[in-house]
Amino acid sequence: MGVRGPQSTGPGIAQVLALDSLVRLGRARRTSGAASRRLPLPDDMTVPLGCDAVAVPARFGPLLLPGLPRVGCVYADLADWWWIVPSESDVALVWPAPARYATGALVPDTPGIPGLIHRPDDTMPYTPPIPLYLALCRVMGTPPAWSRPISA
Repeated sequence: MGVRGPQSTGPGIAQVLALDSLVRLGRARRTSGAASRRLPLPDDMTVPLGCDAVAVPARFGPLLLPGLPRVGCVYADLADWWWIVPSESDVALVWPAPARYATGALVPDTPGIPGLIHRPDDTMPYTPPIPLYLALCRVMGTPPAWSRPISA
């Protein structure tokens, strides 16, 4: 199933874009703009599912650790803890503010890159996104998006 996009391939002919193409375009648009750098994964890590990150204010980081069944690579600076998650872990999830989703594990270009503070024992850098999301909702006092009432 396609969606007609605003781009035209010729006079009176609209280009049809698939939903996954629209998602990729939206993700690319969010990552362009401000200067940023990718979090450097350890050399022995494999990323078969791609790599994004979730930034959480540093004060919440230690509160999240005990509530997670698995913790992947976690980076920290003075302001934030950055949790590595598989690519597209933002699809159908509204991460609770003040958490921020970083497509491509790109962090703002600052004088120093956040340092690696936790690495898993195996070669997969991921923290499972659903348990991380639920733990974030719990410590931030925010109900998960799917449990909120729908307004008409």
